Amino acid sequence: MPEARLTVWDDAACWRVHEATLALLEETGVEVRHAGSRELLAEAGARIDGMRARIPAAMVDAALQGAPRHFKLKARGASGGAGHARRGELGGLELEDGRSYFGTGSDCVYVTDPDTGERRRSTTADVEGMAALAERLPNLDFVMSMGLPSDVPAQVGDLAQFAAMLAGTRKPLLTTAHDGVSLRRMKDMAAICGEERSFGCYAMPNPPLIHSEEALDKLLACADLDIPLVYAPAPAAGTTAPASMTGTIVVGNAETLSGLVIHQLRRTGAPFVYGVGCGAFDMRTAVDVYGAPEHFLGNAAATDLARFYGLPSFSYAAVADAKSFDEQWAAEAGMTAVIGALSRATLLHDVGYLESGLQSSYETIVLGDELVGYARALLVDVGVDGEALALNEIDAVGPGGSHLGRGYTRRHHRETWQPRLFDRATHDRWAAAGAKTLKHRVAARTAELREEPHASRLEQTIRDRLHAMVAEAEGSSR
Repeated sequence: MPEARLTVWDDAACWRVHEATLALLEETGVEVRHAGSRELLAEAGARIDGMRARIPAAMVDAALQGAPRHFKLKARGASGGAGHARRGELGGLELEDGRSYFGTGSDCVYVTDPDTGERRRSTTADVEGMAALAERLPNLDFVMSMGLPSDVPAQVGDLAQFAAMLAGTRKPLLTTAHDGVSLRRMKDMAAICGEERSFGCYAMPNPPLIHSEEALDKLLACADLDIPLVYAPAPAAGTTAPASMTGTIVVGNAETLSGLVIHQLRRTGAPFVYGVGCGAFDMRTAVDVYGAPEHFLGNAAATDLARFYGLPSFSYAAVADAKSFDEQWAAEAGMTAVIGALSRATLLHDVGYLESGLQSSYETIVLGDELVGYARALLVDVGVDGEALALNEIDAVGPGGSHLGRGYTRRHHRETWQPRLFDRATHDRWAAAGAKTLKHRVAARTAELREEPHASRLEQTIRDRLHAMVAEAEGSSR
C-alpha cells in the first residue's frame, strides 16, 4: 500500500555505505575489551592483534543472515490504553522492519518535579510514577525508565529501577543493566510479575569503534538468555566520528555490525535490534544535541541501513534540547516526533526528553503522547482502491452537492485523527471555556492522570519479593 516515508538513502547508497563499513571492519577493525568475545571472533576467522579485531566481510554477512527479521516483545497482560490495545496489547509488540512503536527513554539524571516545577534528581518513585503515567497513555507502546534513581545505592540502581518499572506498567519494557548478572536477575523479576519475555536490554558500544567489557558482557548475556538486545551506537560528528554525517554513520554502522557478529556467534538467531545513533555535536555549547536537523537526518539515513539489512531498528522521536517545558520544547518535540515517525524506525524512544536527554518530565510525557498521536496519523496506508477513490460517492453527490449527511461520510469520518489536548474550537468557544493555553491543558491532564489509581498495581506480595531481590543483590555486592 502507498505510504508516507522519509527516505534518505536508496538501496544503491546503502550498499555503498555497507561496502565502506566492511572495509573499515576488515582493515581498521574494532577494539574488543572482552576476552571471551575475542575468542569467539578468533575461532570464527577474525584477525586478533591484542584487543584489536579485524573482521572479514564473510563473518558480517553470516551474522546478518542469522539474525532474526521478526520477533516479539511481550506485554504482561491487558493495559490501560485503548490505542495500545489496538496495537496488540495481549501479544505485545511485533518487532520487524515496517512496524513502528513509540516509547519513553531511560536514565535521566534530573526530573521536573510534577508538584513544584523544581529541577531535581530522579528517584525510584519518579520511575514508577512516569511508568504508571505511560501505562495510561494510548500512543506509548513501550516504557523505559525516564529516571536514574538517586535514592538507592548505585550498585543496585538498575534493579531498583527495573522493579519500579514493573510496578508502574504492564507494557513491554526496555531497560539498561549494569551487567549480565543483573540481566539474569531482571529475567527472574519479570517472571515473578507474569512474563519473563516482557523486556529487552539497551546496551551501547563506546565510540569510536570500542566494545567495552561491560557492553559485551550484557550483549552475551542477552544472547544466552534470549533477551532482545538493542545495540545502539552514539558517535558524534566532529568528536568521536568524522565531521561528516555519512562518516559518522559509517562509524556507528561498524560498531553495530561488529556487535551483531559477536552476538550471533554466541547464539545464531538471538533477537537483535539495530541501534540508530548519529550525533550532531554543537561546537559552541559542547553539547551533543538531540533536536538538531542533522541528528534526525542522520538517524533517518541510518534507519535506511537497518531497512536495507532487514533488521528492526531503534531511533528517536519527540525529544528536545529545551531546559524546561516551554515553547522551544513543544516546537522541537513536535518536529522530531514527525521526522522520527516518517523514518519508519521500529522502536522510537525518548518521547518526553528535555535538556538533551538529561531531564525528564511528567507533563512532557503527556504532551509527547499527543504529538506521537499526530505523527502516527501520518503512518497510515493511503490507499488507491475503489473505496478510497470514491468515484461512486463523488458521482452520487455531483457538482455543488454536500457529502455531510452521506453514509460514506458516516463510515469514514472517524478515521481523521482527533486530538485530546490541541484546541480546534472557534475563538469564542475557546474564550468561553476559560481561554486555556496548551500548557494549562497539559497540566490539568497530567494532574488528572496522576490522581487516578494505577492501572497496573502489583500485589503487595509481589512487590515484597521484588524488593527482597534488590536487597539480596545489594548484600551480595558488598
